[in-house]
Amino acid sequence: MTHTQTTRRDFLARSGAAGAGFGMTSLLGSSRSLFATEESMKALPFPKGKAEHCIMIWLGGGSCHIDTWDPKRKGDAKAKDKKPGSYYDAIDTAIPGTQLCEHLPQCAKILDRFNILRTVHHEVIDEHAAATNRVHTGRPTSGTIVYPSIGSIVSHQRGPVNENAPAYVLIGYPNVTRGPGFLGAGAGYVYLTDTSAGPAGFTRASDVSTARQSRRERLLTTVRAEYLSRATGGTTIKDYDTSVSEALRLSGPQFMNVFNLDGEPDTLRESYGGEFGQRCLLSRRLLQSGVRFIEVAHNLNFINGTGWDTHNDGQLNQHLLIKELDNALSTLVLDLEKHKMLDKTLVVVASEFGRPAQFDGGGGRGHHSKSFSVVLAGGGLQNGKTIGVTNELGMTIEDRPVSIPDLHATIHCALGIDPSEELYTNDDRPVPITDMGQPVRELFA
Repeated sequence: MTHTQTTRRDFLARSGAAGAGFGMTSLLGSSRSLFATEESMKALPFPKGKAEHCIMIWLGGGSCHIDTWDPKRKGDAKAKDKKPGSYYDAIDTAIPGTQLCEHLPQCAKILDRFNILRTVHHEVIDEHAAATNRVHTGRPTSGTIVYPSIGSIVSHQRGPVNENAPAYVLIGYPNVTRGPGFLGAGAGYVYLTDTSAGPAGFTRASDVSTARQSRRERLLTTVRAEYLSRATGGTTIKDYDTSVSEALRLSGPQFMNVFNLDGEPDTLRESYGGEFGQRCLLSRRLLQSGVRFIEVAHNLNFINGTGWDTHNDGQLNQHLLIKELDNALSTLVLDLEKHKMLDKTLVVVASEFGRPAQFDGGGGRGHHSKSFSVVLAGGGLQNGKTIGVTNELGMTIEDRPVSIPDLHATIHCALGIDPSEELYTNDDRPVPITDMGQPVRELFA
């Protein structure tokens, strides 16, 4: 019997009686003991944060940690031996002893509002979809159950801040990894792919008057009720009906006015930058309307041709992506702070994995999941901390590993959610919110 099996059984046996989970963190590449003692595994009360909202900025493709948040000695992709290392120089920050890539100067100035988790890890390496699913759901892909994303869990547990907004908005393309899984459509998201208009289908045609729309909705209500009374389609029909109800609830002017970015000062819009920056500005407005969880995709591949998946030539213009992120992210943090929302809003900057220090044949980088960085800002946390240490090339963890379940537990605790609480599948199977994740307790008072 392995240590892992023993720990899982111990967790399941004790969590039912004690109402809390036991965490086990894999110390990949760590100099510490691989397994904690029994005494240190005893459950501690979970911290309960005061954040009301979460914005997750998703760097799809696998952003390179040593070219952004965890710079190392400088390499040379053009050298004969393709010397491994960071692609850019490092600069000092508002956190003494912590440096960032030279293309993150605005974030560097205000890094005391941030925390950097430099030792996040999982074991999925060469498959973007599986790694994206792992980071969003906190669990391996399963052939028997579709797990909910972290956005859907937050939506399910906390709901919208008020009845005039959805709980969960995705600014990017819809994907099952962002979805509600076994929680059903009630924990799903509203999505849009650009900031020039609200979600597709929420705005009625210009030739449909308010009175005509009301008549349509009354007729639809009757038809839906009659159909549901006869339907035998199980959860599929109920989920569709739930989606219809949500669309009708949000299609009025109160929520749709959130998308009128022209109401913001020109100087602020310019400071946020292009389309990605406007997505971040819209996120602040969505939070003010009552949205609980927002994912903002930074997937503007045309800037460097590949987005954050910087194989081969994608590496050459990676700095354009980093600069765009720096500009929009720093503006978002300061804008939230100006509106007295930063302490109530947890900003998470994440990707499916990092990238290795070595360069590939085309001068780019492959995939690396054994150590990479996730950044947190605001959220009422003890900010200004750099958690974890990687080796001289950022390839292995030397101190304080943070698993994906640990990351999820940290986010949930910041939002006042108990990460050991159980959810239930359609067949009443209990599933803890995290897979035995333990929060990064250094970030809580």
